[in-house]
This record gives sequence, C-alpha cells and structure tokens, in this order.
Amino acid sequence: MKTFLKILVVVAVFLLTPQQVEAQFLKKLAKKAEDKIEREAERRAQRRVDKKIDEKYDEIEDEIDGKNKGEKKEKKKKDKKSKKEKNSNTEDNKTDTKLITVWNKFDFIPGDKIIFEDNLIGEENGEFPSRWDLYSGTIENAVLGGENVIMFRSDKPSIIPYLKNSKADYLPDVFTVEFDLYLNEWGSTIRVYFYDEKNQSSPYTNPYLEIGGESMYLQSAKSNIPDGGSIKEKWAHIAIAYTKGKMKAYIDETRLINIPHLAFDPTGISLYGSWTSDKNPIYIKNFRIAEGGVKYYDRFLQNGKIIANGIRFDINKATLRPESMGVINKIVTLMKDNPDINFSVEGHTDSDGDDAFNLKLSENRAKTVMNTMTNMGIASNRLAFKGMGESKPIESNGTPEGKANNRRVEFVKM
Repeated sequence: MKTFLKILVVVAVFLLTPQQVEAQFLKKLAKKAEDKIEREAERRAQRRVDKKIDEKYDEIEDEIDGKNKGEKKEKKKKDKKSKKEKNSNTEDNKTDTKLITVWNKFDFIPGDKIIFEDNLIGEENGEFPSRWDLYSGTIENAVLGGENVIMFRSDKPSIIPYLKNSKADYLPDVFTVEFDLYLNEWGSTIRVYFYDEKNQSSPYTNPYLEIGGESMYLQSAKSNIPDGGSIKEKWAHIAIAYTKGKMKAYIDETRLINIPHLAFDPTGISLYGSWTSDKNPIYIKNFRIAEGGVKYYDRFLQNGKIIANGIRFDINKATLRPESMGVINKIVTLMKDNPDINFSVEGHTDSDGDDAFNLKLSENRAKTVMNTMTNMGIASNRLAFKGMGESKPIESNGTPEGKANNRRVEFVKM
C-alpha cells in the first residue's frame, strides 16, 4: 500500500507542468520575503523605541546631577587641557642632570650689560641681516632646522655689528662675546677679528680668533677639542671673555684659549667666514656682546642681589640652555662658600607677548633654576622662587638690547 502511494506521488509530480512548479516556488519565496521584511521592521521599530527611552533616562539623570551634556563635554575639555598644562609645566621645570654633569666646570660668566644683540627675530629669509653691516662677500638670512640663522656663503664673507659709534673703540675694558656656530664638513672656519674691518684700522698682526671644527687658534696659542672631539655638522656655543688684557675662549663647555697678556687692544668686532661657498656655508645665531662688571660677591654686598643676564632658556620655554651653567656654577659656589647667604630666585621677561603668559613663564624659569641649584647640593630651605613677568624692566623695551637686559634672572637676598 505504501509503495503504491509513493508511486502515485511520483506520477503526480511528473504530471505537473513546469509553469505550475515555478509558480509554487515563487509563491514560497514571496512568503519568506514578506515574513523577513515584517521581522526587520519590528526590530528597527524596537531599536528606535529603545533609543528614545535611553535618551529620556539620560535627560532625567542629567537633571538629577545638575548637569547637561554641554557641561560634561566642557568638563572633559578642561580636564584634558589641565592635564596637558600640568605635563608641560613638569617638563619645563625638569632639571637635566646630564647638563649639570657635563657643564659643571664651565666658568664663563657673561657681561652684566648687553651692548649688542641679534636673536634674528622678525628677519626675512634671503635678505641681509638688518642688525649688521657688510664688509665683503655674500651673506644673508636663512632658516636651518626651523630657526632663523645668518648664512656666510661665498667671496670672503665678512660682517660687522651695525652700531652708531662703530668708528670709535666701542669695546670696553671688560667684555664678553657669545654666539652659536654651525660648521660644515669641508674644513671651513670662522674668524672673530677684534677690530671693525670697515670702519677701524688695526696695526696688529692677526688680531683674530679662528674657530675650526676641532680647534681654536689665537696668535701663537692653539688648542684642540679634547678626546678628538669635533663640532662639525652640529651647533656649538662659542664664548669669549676679555678682561683688561686677558682673554679666554670656549667651545661649548671646554675652555681652549687662555692668554694672560694679549698683544693687542680689542676695539671692535668683525666676523669672517673662511673656506666657504654656496655649497659649503657657515651659519651663526644668537650673537651677543656684553660689558663686564663687578664680581658676584661684590654685587651681592653692594646691592643685596645679583642680576644675571647669562642664564638662557629656549624661546618661550623654561628649558635651561647649557651655556647658563657658567653663571649657575658661580652662584652655587658662592652659596657653598657662604652658608649664611640665601636667595629668592626671581625670573623676569621683556614686554613681548601676553602679560599672563610672561608671568607664568618667568615663574617656571625661576623654578627651573632653583631646582638645578638644589640638585647641585644647595639645601631647598635656602632657596625660593618667584615670577615677576614683565612688571619690573630695568631698561626700555624699545630696543633689542633693552629687551635682552630685561630678560634676566635675579638672585635676591632672602
């Protein structure tokens, strides 16, 4: 009987026409599609309902907390900004112990009063540097590593500081000269002539300091950087100190020249690039001439404070520059030799920029100096720090030299 029924089913299938089979199949597909669309519509509707319910609950919770979404977003923004500022201040006030270790014997002290400075702010790339006069060759402003620099190119390039009294002897009996130097690999050197080649004459033979990649030369004195060191293809800080016939000169933290009795009297300054070309230029930046003054201890006794223009920082930061260590080393030695002397370290800025920013910047810089000194062995209870911003200028902010003298750190008797 079962076998008979199976045969009937098979026969029935074969008896159906292809059109009938196709119609039934399409009907089933339509039914499935209709069911699927209905289920998807229900799911989407439910999701919209759930979303609206969640939004209502959020509004109720915000009202209970006394906040709205805008306030929450603003709080997140403030928290993020606060964290960023905290990290920034921490980084600024961080003392570089390696800096202290490497420069701990650096004894160069810049002069008290700046008589010429060029930090190249506002200079236009490709133009002649506005604070200088040309004696010979090709020299122009350039940009290296994102910073404005003076580039000595070709044809025996030589420049002189542009000063109103350049024909007269404008260098005092005690003065210092500083600048940053970048030499390329091809054996070029820079000469610092101690008279104005354009406006003054010199009866002396070779009155210049020559600086190469590995050495310094002045008259018969020549010294190499220790341990085969070289300053080629990197920035180096050059410092020169003259005191009534005695001259010292430094490359970075190392003193290479120390002449007790110089054979000539410096009257002016000229810079000359030797072995330069368009493919092998020399670069300088941060040039400064300053007049020397009274020793730190004598200043302290006379005024109850020490004004230091030789402590330098990166632009708009509290990051201490290495050449600052000469001043800091001397102040630390003074405090160690005189245990009864305590100082308030006070930072000052020029008038450029926002007042509030300058106040905070000066405070951070003072704190950096204080931290450096405590790391060098001065007890923390002998030091304090304070930021004065631009509120106490000692000169007019109308000239680059006035601004430079206003950017200072003072060590005030406490």
